[in-house]
This record gives sequence, structure tokens and C-alpha cells, in this order.
Amino acid sequence: MKYNRCGKSGLLLPEISLGLWHNFGSVDVFSNGEKIVNEAFDKGITHFDLANNYGPVPGSAEENFGKILKNNFKGNLRDKIVISTKAGYTMWDGPYGDWGSRKYLISSLNQSLKRMDLDYVDIFYSHRFDPETPLEETMMALDYAVRSGKALYAGISNYTAEQTAEATAILKRLGTPCLIHQEKYSMFIRQAEEGLLDVLEDNGVGCIAFSPLAQGLLTNKYLNGIPEKSRAHNPNGHLREDEVTPERIQKIVQLNEIAKNRNQSLAQMALAWLFKDKRVTSVLIGASSVNQLNDNINSLKNTSFSEEELKMIEKVLG
Repeated sequence: MKYNRCGKSGLLLPEISLGLWHNFGSVDVFSNGEKIVNEAFDKGITHFDLANNYGPVPGSAEENFGKILKNNFKGNLRDKIVISTKAGYTMWDGPYGDWGSRKYLISSLNQSLKRMDLDYVDIFYSHRFDPETPLEETMMALDYAVRSGKALYAGISNYTAEQTAEATAILKRLGTPCLIHQEKYSMFIRQAEEGLLDVLEDNGVGCIAFSPLAQGLLTNKYLNGIPEKSRAHNPNGHLREDEVTPERIQKIVQLNEIAKNRNQSLAQMALAWLFKDKRVTSVLIGASSVNQLNDNINSLKNTSFSEEELKMIEKVLG
């Protein structure tokens, strides 16, 4: 595993981080998730990413991760891993259960720490921009989380380039620099290239890409259409059947041929492709099994692309 400096901070993150969005919650087999986390750590993945609402029952992924920590990461092992969590999406009913108010963010962080039985998280994110709350209030909540010792670093997620520029400026004035931005980024979702990566670079902020495989589209699962056991058929998934269009499948098939010529699976090539931009600090993967985890980690064996390969990929993505 290689480690990259996160923006202009002192923190190093592994090139591949493990996200617990799926496969670690209320509908999943606990022992399987525990094996995945242990294997990830053994392979050099030191960063584990959560959010308050991961489940699908909100909070259940954090609860299960807390049990995994208690069973496997005792003593000084906590000092060898980076744990992040977020708040911004709906957690409970009523006016204080989501978005970006100071009331919600700090309450949610306290709940997350209790669920995971932790004194602090390493990174606490504002999970989404709140159009109704002054941005200063949201950023002041992140500043408080760091100053109180409940988080070591502040981050934001799903903010536009303009919102990110304003948020990082506020945090800088407050004295708690923005460490990292978590953005949806893949061959199929490329808004990060439309100004956001430039803003992050200009402000010394790291970038971690989530959904790098486009919810499984950039794998060999959909080469022949929608399989019965897939996220597109899963009511708890985040991939709609109408996203798996004939045009998309045609692109997937063509990309798969390029990957074969690189001696990679499509998933491995899609992960490696994100590292073509050195501003990407880490790529956040999910895993439903130890085998899938290791297959994704093996993408790091070949992260270089020839100009011809990049041109071929761009022509397919067109």
C-alpha cells in the first residue's frame, strides 16, 4: 500500500480506503464485515470511512464498526487507523435531525462517538451543503468539533466548487483548515473535473473519491445486462435500473476490452484510472467479500496509463 499526503496537511492516507456505506449495516452478516475490515488493515488500508446514516437502518454501520473495533483494534491499534464519519442527511424525525445546523451536527457527532465507543474520530465531515443554514454556522460546528477534541480534522462532502471555496475560506479564518473533500468521482461521474479539483489544489485540500465504480456499473456484472443479484435489483442499493441503459452497457463492454489489454479487470482499471490525477489523495472502495476487497486492492499493481490508452478511454466515454 502506498500513502499520499492529504492536501497540505501532515496526514497520510492510503491510496485505497475502505467505505462502510454498504455491507456493514443492519441487513448484513456481521462476521463477514469483520473479516473484510481485518483483511483491509492487514493489506495496509488504514482509513475506514463511515457516516451517521449508513445502515440501511441509520447508525447500524457505526454500531457494527464499533463492535469490530472492540473485538480487533484494542490498545494502540486505534492510533494506527484513521476513522471518519459524517453528518448531513436525515437521522431522526423533527426539525433537528438533518442538514447543517450546529445543533444537528454536534448532536450527531456525539451520537456517532457513542455508537462506536470512541473518544474521537479522525475526520468529521459536513456530509452535504445546507442551503437554508448560513455556511458560517455549519463551518463553526466543524471548528468546534475539532477544538473540543471530538475530531482531529474537518472535512466536507458533496459541495460544489463555489461552495467549497467559500467553506475552506471560512474554516481557514476560524483556524481549522479544511483537510479533505469527499466527492463522487468515476469514469461516469466527472463533475469533480469541472473546477472542484482546481479549488482543492489552490487551497491545499485533499480529495477522496467515492463511488469510483459507479455503484457497480464499472465492473463485469453488467456486461450482459442487469443480473438478478445486483445493486440495480437491490431495494437497499443506490443504483436504479433505468441507469443501466443499452448505451451504458455498450460503453462498459468497450471499456472492458481496454482493461483486458491491460491485464486488469474493468473494476481494477476504473480504480486505477482515478489516480491519473495526482490531486486524488485516496479512492474509497466498498467490498462485500474478502475476495472482492483484494481484487480491488490489486488495481494498485498497474496505475499508469499510456497516452493512447487514455485517448481510447475518453473516446468510449465520449
